[in-house]
Amino acid sequence: MIRLIDIKELSKLRKSLPLIDVRSPAEFLNGHIPDAFNIPLFNDEERKAVGIAYQQQGRNAAVLKGLDLVGIKLSGFIKQALKIAPDQELLIHCWRGGMRSESMAWLLSLAGFKVHVLQGGYKAYRRFIGQAWQVPCQIIILSGKTGSGKTEILQSLAKSGHQVLDLEHFAHHKGSAFGALGQEPQPTSEQFENDIAEIWQEFDLNQPVWIEDESRNIGRVFIPEKLFLAMSRARVISLDMPKPLRIQRLILDYAIYPNNLLIDSIEKITRRLGGQNMKSAVSAVQENDFATAIDLVLNYYDKAYCYDLIKKEEGKVYQLSVESADAEVNANKILNFCQTNQLI
Repeated sequence: MIRLIDIKELSKLRKSLPLIDVRSPAEFLNGHIPDAFNIPLFNDEERKAVGIAYQQQGRNAAVLKGLDLVGIKLSGFIKQALKIAPDQELLIHCWRGGMRSESMAWLLSLAGFKVHVLQGGYKAYRRFIGQAWQVPCQIIILSGKTGSGKTEILQSLAKSGHQVLDLEHFAHHKGSAFGALGQEPQPTSEQFENDIAEIWQEFDLNQPVWIEDESRNIGRVFIPEKLFLAMSRARVISLDMPKPLRIQRLILDYAIYPNNLLIDSIEKITRRLGGQNMKSAVSAVQENDFATAIDLVLNYYDKAYCYDLIKKEEGKVYQLSVESADAEVNANKILNFCQTNQLI
């Protein structure tokens, strides 16, 4: 049995049924619906060959070429689908709901599967999540100089039931020259948007959403333009934590990494630090004097933070001093501050 469904029905059915993406591995890697399984009808080279046949000889030639390529793989497709959906009911999509998803749906239906095919395919999904950022929402930006523990504070807020969009978690990057240390490889910007949209759609946008202050890019990925615009217009809680306390926090975060990786990261910002400061910071790391190295690096990051803060919309920045490195203590202080000032 084959049913055609729209993107809204797909969103509901995904909660109980597995989703099969039949696009090529390269297409899947560039961006896919979170938690989808890739059973490519064609591999990357085969997809290219079918595309050439279509362009040069037309649709019928492309279909015949495709049949030649997939014929020996049909039983393998069924076996893979059975592993993913032993109850023999699943969802399928390709790029735009064309021949690839129709072909796989036909094959699996012959094998006794109940198949739901997404009309418009992955292209429809991308249009759908693009609309998510246009819904009015109440964002609160958590800002503060490097080492203020913003990520840990957001995690504490999330544990206590508040809505948090942890952009750095999904970007696999902490946003600075040191941001890739200890992280998995970054996704594509497209996959990053898919992943954060998955969380965003679960939020009650009548309630505040907490987001850490970020530049448009986090490492090599970019925040969706409409979300970033909403962030730039949001109210900002700017934490003021004493520098010695921030240095101690950063030692705990970064002294665990090999010195050569720390030095590589410092050298990435040589132009901003200045040659002499860079050499002094590198020497300090080599001597395991992490406090001195971090102090030197913070001179640049603190100036950059102050410059960016000045550019925030007037009247929307709220300064809050914190004297503790405890994330839960600071989270509660922030919540009390926001309630007192009627920000939430």
